[in-house]
Formats: sequence, C-alpha cells, structure tokens
Amino acid sequence: MDFQRTQGLSLRGLSGGLLLVFSWMTLSQQTSLSALARHPHLCRTTREAGGRHYPGFFCPRLSDTREEAYCCHLQAAGGSCCTRAEFEALYRVNLSSLPPPPTLRGPGPLLALGLYSLLLVVLISADLVHFCRGRGRSRSRPAPRSSAARPLQASSVEQLRKEGNELFKCGDYQGALTAYTQALDLGATPQDQAILHRNRAACHLKLEDYDKAETEASKAIEKDGGDVKALYRRSQALEKLGRLDQAVLDLQRCVSLEPKNKVFQEALRNIGGQIQEKVRYMSSTDAKVEQMFQILLDPQEKGTEKKQKASQNLVVLAREDAGAEKIFRSNGVQLLQRLLDTGESDLMLAALRTLVGICSEHQSRTVATLSVLGTRRVVSILGVENQAVSLAACHLLHVMFDALKEGVKKGFRGKEGAIIVDPARELKVLISNLLELLTEVGVSGQGRDNALTLLIKVVPRKSPKDPNNSLALWVIDQGLKKILEVGGSVQDAPGELTVTANSRMSASILLSKLFDDLKCDAERENFHRLCENYIKSWFEGHGLAGKLRAIQTVSCLLQGPCDAGNRALELSGVMESVIALCASEQEEEQLVAVEALIHAAGKAKRASFITANGVSLLKDLYKRSEKDSIRIRALVGLCKLGSAGGTDFSMKQFAEGSTLKLAKQCRKWLCNDQIDAGTRRWAVEGLAYLTFDADVKEEFVEDEAALKALFQLSRSEERSVLFAVASALVNCTNSYDYEEPDPKMVELAKYAKQHVPEQHPKDKPSFVRARVKKLLAAGVVSALACMVKTESPVLTSSCRELLSRVFLALVEEAEDRGTVVAQGGGKALLPLALEGTDVGQTKAAQALAKLTITSNPEMTFPGERVYEVVRPLVSLLHLHCSGLQNFEALMALTNLAGISERLRQKILKEKAVPMIEGYMFEEHEMIRRAATECMCNLAMSKEVQDLFEAEGNDRLKLLVLYSGEDDELLQRAAAGGLAMLTSMRPSLCSRIPQVTTHWLEILQALLLNPNQELQHRGAVVVLNMVEASREIASTLMESEVLEILSVLAKGKESPVTRVAAACLGKAVDYGLIKPNQDGE
Repeated sequence: MDFQRTQGLSLRGLSGGLLLVFSWMTLSQQTSLSALARHPHLCRTTREAGGRHYPGFFCPRLSDTREEAYCCHLQAAGGSCCTRAEFEALYRVNLSSLPPPPTLRGPGPLLALGLYSLLLVVLISADLVHFCRGRGRSRSRPAPRSSAARPLQASSVEQLRKEGNELFKCGDYQGALTAYTQALDLGATPQDQAILHRNRAACHLKLEDYDKAETEASKAIEKDGGDVKALYRRSQALEKLGRLDQAVLDLQRCVSLEPKNKVFQEALRNIGGQIQEKVRYMSSTDAKVEQMFQILLDPQEKGTEKKQKASQNLVVLAREDAGAEKIFRSNGVQLLQRLLDTGESDLMLAALRTLVGICSEHQSRTVATLSVLGTRRVVSILGVENQAVSLAACHLLHVMFDALKEGVKKGFRGKEGAIIVDPARELKVLISNLLELLTEVGVSGQGRDNALTLLIKVVPRKSPKDPNNSLALWVIDQGLKKILEVGGSVQDAPGELTVTANSRMSASILLSKLFDDLKCDAERENFHRLCENYIKSWFEGHGLAGKLRAIQTVSCLLQGPCDAGNRALELSGVMESVIALCASEQEEEQLVAVEALIHAAGKAKRASFITANGVSLLKDLYKRSEKDSIRIRALVGLCKLGSAGGTDFSMKQFAEGSTLKLAKQCRKWLCNDQIDAGTRRWAVEGLAYLTFDADVKEEFVEDEAALKALFQLSRSEERSVLFAVASALVNCTNSYDYEEPDPKMVELAKYAKQHVPEQHPKDKPSFVRARVKKLLAAGVVSALACMVKTESPVLTSSCRELLSRVFLALVEEAEDRGTVVAQGGGKALLPLALEGTDVGQTKAAQALAKLTITSNPEMTFPGERVYEVVRPLVSLLHLHCSGLQNFEALMALTNLAGISERLRQKILKEKAVPMIEGYMFEEHEMIRRAATECMCNLAMSKEVQDLFEAEGNDRLKLLVLYSGEDDELLQRAAAGGLAMLTSMRPSLCSRIPQVTTHWLEILQALLLNPNQELQHRGAVVVLNMVEASREIASTLMESEVLEILSVLAKGKESPVTRVAAACLGKAVDYGLIKPNQDGE
C-alpha cells in the first residue's frame, strides 16, 4: 500500500503548535475574583482533577444571545456565557463601579500571532505549488478563500486513505475498498486519484474480482502513465483473466521503468512460460475439441477439406485414453449424437469412430454412451444401406460388448454415476436388439450380416474352460428362430428378407458356434427340438414357398451344426422334397434343392439314400441341365463324393481320369469372367475337394490362368469363397498334417489284411517344393495377405488355421522367404499368430520364426511391428511345441535380442528368460546351443545381469563350464556371454574362481584355441578379471596364462594381440611382472 505524506504536513503541525502556545500564554492565568472582574468576557482555560482540559473562549459565542456576554465559570466545568445580572449576582460585584476591561495587547500574544500568520502564508504557498505541479494547467494564484479551504479537504483524503491502508493490512479488503471509494468521492488530486485507483485494484485482486481490478488499474494508469505499481497490478489481473498477451506488455513496461526490480523480472519470466504453454495448449488437440465440433456441425462447411481434417483429428484424439476422456467430459457424446442425426455418411463415420475410442475398454463410459444415444438407436445404424457406416457401427458395438464384458482396464473412470457392477443386463439388452434387427423389414443385407458377425463374436464362450454358457442358452431360447429365418432366406427373392450371398454362411457359423457352446445332451436336445419345430412349421401348411424355406434352412444347418442338419434331413418328407425339386423347371427351386443335396452329400452320415443314389442323381443333373448354375453345383456334389478317399491314393471313388475331367471343368468355370462370382465360387469348392488328388494339384498349379482367377476371386466381395480357396492351397502345398507310417506297423497291417493308406508319388517333397515355387511366382502371398485382412465371420478360426499352414509351407525353403516378405507375408502372419486355433497360431508363429532367423527383423517387420513378433515366438518355447519349433524360436529371439534394449525388455516382459534357461540344460545340442546364444544377447540387459549376480545360483557356473565344452558353437556362445557379463559386472570376476576348480584350464583352453574369435573372447574375460582385482591378476600371472598372453601379445596385429598386451600392461601396473629390456 502507499503511505505517502502530503507536502506541508510538517508546516501545518508547527502552526497548530504555535497557536496552542499563544493561547496558553494569553489565556492560562489564575482564576480569581479580581481577574474575573477585570476580564468579565473571558472564560479562561481550566483543568479538572481528573486531568480533563477545557479551552478558553470569549463570550458571547455563536450559540449565545448578545446579552449573554459575560463568563460564569461556576455554572459549568468549562465555563459558560451568562447575562450581566447573572455575572454580578454570581461574583457579587458591581461592574459599573469598576474600570473598563483592558485590551489584550501584550508582546507575547502579538509575537505568537505574527509567527502563526507567517507560517500560515508559507503553508498556503506550499499547497499552491503542489496544486500547480499536479495539474500543470493553472498558473494563476488561487483566490485566498479557496486556498484556505484546501488543507481541510486534503487532510480528509489522506485520513481515509490511511484508514484504508490499515484495513488492507488487517485483511479487511472490502472495508479498505469502501475507504478508498469515499476518498475518491471527496475530489482528490489526480495523483491521489491514481494512488486510490491502484489501491482499489489491489483490493479487487485480493477479492478475486479480476475484471474490476483491471478496470481500476487502467484508471490509475490514465491518471499517471508512469505508475509502475498500477501497471504491475493490471498485469496480474490480465494474467488471471487469461489475456496473457496484454499482461506481458504491461510487465515489459514495468521492467523498462525499473530494470533492476527482480519481482518484475521474475513475473515476466513466469508469464513468458505461461504464454509458451498456452501456445502449446492451443496447438494441441485438447484445446481444439470444441473447435472440431464447431467445424463439423457448421452447415456452411459441408464437404470442405477443413471438415474432413476436423473429423480425422477427432478420431485420432479419441484413440488415446486421455483424449477420449476429455471428449467425453466435454459433452462429447451429445455432440456426436448430433453428428449421427445429420445422416451424412462422412459425419456418421467420424462420430462412430470417435465413439469407438470413447468406449474402448471402458465400462462406465460405454454405459453412459448407451444411456445418451439409446441402445436401439445405436443398433439401428447397423441396418443402413451405406456399407462403411454399417461396418463402423458393427465395430462400435463390438467395442461396447468387450467393454461391458471385460470392465474397466485403464485408469480413467468417466462419470462415476454410470459405473455398474453387473453388466449382464446391458449385454442382454444389446443382444436382444441385435436379434430383433435380424428379422426387421428394411434392414440392409450388409447390416444383417454385421449383426450376425457381432453375435458370432460376443455370444459364445471364449474358452471351453469357462463354465458359464448362460448367454448362449439365452440366445438360443430368444433368437434361434430369428437366426434360422435369416439362414433360410433366399437371396433376391420377392417377399423375403434382404440378404447377401454371405448371409446364410454367417448364420451357419453362428448356429455352429452356439451348438458347440452347449455342454450337455439336454441342452443339445433342446437345440435340435427348436430347429426341427421351426423346419416343420414351414414345411407343413405353407405350400411350395414353405418347403423351399424349410429346405434352405436344412442347408444352413448342414453347413453349420451338421448333427442338427442330419437330423433335419431325416424328418418326414424332407429328402423326398429335395429329390423332387431337383427336377423342377424353376431355376430358383432347383438351385435350393441342388445345394441341399450337395451339402447332404458331404455331411449326411445317416442319410443312406444320398450315399447309395447321390452319384447317379448328380450326374444326371450335370448332364441334362442347360443352366450353368445348376451344372456347376451338381459338379461340386460329384467332387465331394469323389474325394471321399482323401489323400489315400489307393482309394478312388471314380474311374481313372474322372477326377481330372471334373477338375478341368471346374477350372474352366473358374476362369469364365462372364459367370458371376457367386457361381464361380462353386468351382472353387469343387477344386477344394478335388485337389486331394496329386494329379489334380499338378495340373492346377500349371494353369496360370486358373491360379490368377482363384486369387482374384479371393480378393472379391464374395467372402464365402475364402475357406474353399484356403483348402485348395493347403492341398496344393501338402501343408496338412501327415505322418509317415511306421514300416513295422505297415507290415503288420498287410499281414492282417487291413487297408494301408498309400501316398501318391507326386506328393513327395520334390513335387511339393516345385508346386510351392509356382504358387509364389503366381502371387499367392498377396492373395493370402488380402484374405487375412478380411473382416468377415467367414474368416473363422479354422480358416485362419488353413492360411497359417499355407504360409508355413511357403517359408519352408530359406530362398523363398525373401519373396514372402517382399509380398507382405510378414505383416499378414502377425494376426494369424495372435488369433485363431492353437494349431493355427503355432503354425503362424513358426513361420514368423523362420522369417526372423534368415532376414533382418527390422526390415521384415518395420516400425513397431517388430515388437509384436516377440509374443508369438515366446509361445513356441512352451513344452507342448516340438523340438524344431523350440529351436527356431530360440534362434529368432537371439536375433531380436541383439537389435535393441527395447526388444530385450519386451522379451523379458513376456517372461521368456526362465524358459530359455531351461533349454540351456536341454540334451539336444542344437537347442542347448541356441538357448545359450540367446542368453548371451540378453546378458546386455541389466535385469539379466542381476540374475547372474544374485547369490545362490549356478548361472555363472554353467557359462564357465560351457566355455570349456567341445562343441565350438556352444563354446563361442558361452564365452561371449561370459566376456559380456564380466565387462558389465566386475564383481562376477571374483566369483569365477569359486564356481569351479577348472576355471584356469578353461581360460587357458580359450586362449590357445585356433579359432581367433574364441581366443579374443577368452582374452577379454582374462582382461576383465585382471582389471577387477589384483589378487585375481596375481593368480593368473602365476599360472601358464602369463606365458600364453606373452606369446599372443607378440603375434600379428589383431584384436587378440591388443587385448593380451592390455592384460600384461595391467599386470605391470600392479607390479606383478616387469617389462623386458626392450620395454615390451
């Protein structure tokens, strides 16, 4: 606060003191009767016994009448004015008999009065000068009366300001503000106004009213532009108001006025840092969330690049946990709902993808989102015609399902009120809406497929070990009929549900998974009963249309849970209707019947009629039908029946050459671009069965046009062909499981007259390798990579396993691996190794290991992808994997561990070290060697070094002993690990002599080894030990090591000679040996 004294204050005090002295000299006399008689008009000064003082005065006063011109002392403590009669009666004197009172003309009073008048003139002059300097306008001397009035006014402003200062010091900011306001109302000088305004600004700062603080400080600066305190206070207010650019200008002025003021300098540095932080903040996505929504919701920005960029930024922000939480807390769900309501596909996609980030692995945000948007609203987006929007909605719902089932895995909790304990209700509401969507009219076929895909992913148990299959049972009870209705719908038929070519396959997969999820016979019997009742309800009483739907439903069951399909075939009248409709003149009816017959030919174990009469019936359809769509389906049925012997060369269902003719016709239809993809798919189905025959394989891989057509079809939208393509490629590469029969068992079987499977001569390894090279040249890897990327329920775990088998066959030969990597095989293998059946994941992981062994992992798996390889490779170290898989995994991990510390940390995080240590004790020398090499590279990590340094383990002993093994490769790996550990941890050097008594022999053997690499590693170990301790160095120098080192040091210049010389030099420093006369 300001405690400035006004000019002339000391002069005023002096004048007041002189006036009191004058009064005392003139009035302070003894009160006696004679004195009163001589001065009847004067009331003298008096003092009570208590010390109270009463000043003197002349009568009459302004409050008295003219007659009361005499002083009567006894009527009041300080005297009072009275009339002459009262005075004479009081003092018993007759004033008329006394002489008139004298005039007060003594020299003392006159001198005091003169001095007082002089000082009064000086005071007025000083106030006048102060006034003129403050205003700077008036040069004329003010009137005597106005100048005389100023001291009283200035004194009031000063008093109020002081009072405000005291209140401010005491923390009464509101009281101080009132005092300053009252002082301003008295009309203070401009300088006083500046002071009062800046003091008011200080009060507002304390009261956190920053707008008023800025206003008051600005008023003070208007009065005095050089007021540093006002500038500083305005900068404080502006800083709190977030106007940092203006605040820094005021601080810069403060520093320019007072360059040495450390407070201003520190404040300027702080606000500079805040400005930089604000710039970063404003440029970050956090501050732009609201701006993004404004751009997206602005109708004038329709279709602009700015709008597209805003949507992309919003999606990217939502992928991070912090960004998703900030969008959620910024009323983001409601704003995203507005984007969904626009109906524009681009905005809907942006909203759905942003919601994916918000809901991902976050249960409470997911529940809150469903509460705002509405479950029905979210599910209904699946049914839109736009495929991209429908697929995005499918992804969002999948993320919501996962979040509800798995719960919160990350730190943010979102709206606490939305947190729930049991998500079962929300899950069932979502699934119920999905089931309702399956049979709704107006829903797109793509939307129906996406709904089926979701049900496939979320309903069945993740693992058979999970005992709770209540969700699958609930779906069977509530929605099995709806699923069967989709599976029984005919594509493009009038009055039917809108379905795609993949809808029936998706329904079959869902039914199969539901059936597999059942645990007991009672549950399976209930499933059969519901299916049979549904088929009967359509088969009876609905005419021909009902029979078609019933047969189509049977086909759906045969493709899925075949047990249920077989039982449905045995229902009264079903098989007869299939046979009858095969002869129908209507193509749609004939197609339904033939497809049912085809599926029955492969799955109907108890349908004896198909087994006995299927071939003749299908042959008749193939020869007589004029429609390619019917003929190709009949051909597939024949192919299925003809491949019943599998790879057994001795079991042929047809006459010699018949399968080749069927395959040739299938290839012909496959290469015919005029036929639609749905029909050509059946040709691939036929080849998938016929390629069990090695002759068919050889002709197929020679037909470049057929291979090209096959790969093009695998990239098309006809996703139901994926399994057939994968099956055909598995057959061509012989990547199915095959074990060579034991010769003794073969002889025994022949003796017992049992059938012995025979391998086709063209299935030998040389033929297989040739076929693989032809497939690679035709571009099979690119086709496989496209198939892996497919987001469709058709890409089942079984299909993934087939693809993994093909990849493993393709990378079997080291010279082919470069081609596989160049065509994107490394990237395609990663998802196969992380998802699918156990066998499929193992096959894919083994293929990854082969690629990692023979190529640079950083080029094969660029960027962050190389870290994803670690987990599949570690999975191959488990005991259930074969020795070859263990060995290849160890070799691949060795390569990865030598690349970077981050990769080593990833290997440690996957808990691979204990398994690698276990394989260091393996009997198989190649596995033991690979494990030791891997541990050698991992020894560069601090955590592994700690393991070797820990007390009570034999890890160091094992390396020392392995360094003395006969296996040179194992010896090299162990010696390398030992050299690295002794270099990183010198404390291990003193423990080497303790772990085995043969340590000197082992080191000497390393130094004497003819392999220079082993020599160098042994010399490094010796150097580390010599540098670690003089005692160890003394022991080494007393042994034959000294002589060996001397010989090595004199050899041809090499790393070994340099290390040996360093060892000897250190021994010289210790004083253990002396250099010879030549200084060597």
